[in-house]
Amino acid sequence: MTSHHRSPHQLEHGPIFSWHRDHNGFIFTSGHAAVDVETLGITLGDLVAETHATLTNLRRTLEKAGSSLEKVLKITAFITDMGQFAAFNKVYGKFFPGPQIPARTCIEVARLPFNFKVEIEAIAHL
Repeated sequence: MTSHHRSPHQLEHGPIFSWHRDHNGFIFTSGHAAVDVETLGITLGDLVAETHATLTNLRRTLEKAGSSLEKVLKITAFITDMGQFAAFNKVYGKFFPGPQIPARTCIEVARLPFNFKVEIEAIAHL
């Protein structure tokens, strides 16, 4: 009998949601974190590293849906430590340099799945 062991740095199962859905010219994404959406590999790190990985994954999802970060209208970000908001904002600003940056809500939460430090969802247009 062969046993299959999943790396501790991978989700234990595939997601039971869509990474994105489109409707009437809009793209709605699920919350993205520091998870490679292809391999389900987890890349935990400090808030800066996780924010970078999360926004990279979000960009990939939007591009696969036929959109882009430039077409994002609204962001909702969940972070576990509002004391690191300035560090989060610094990374965020590199992905959304302007001049028309998305509307954004940033919420501090006690905990995120798999102990991620940041999760971000977006609404964009095609």
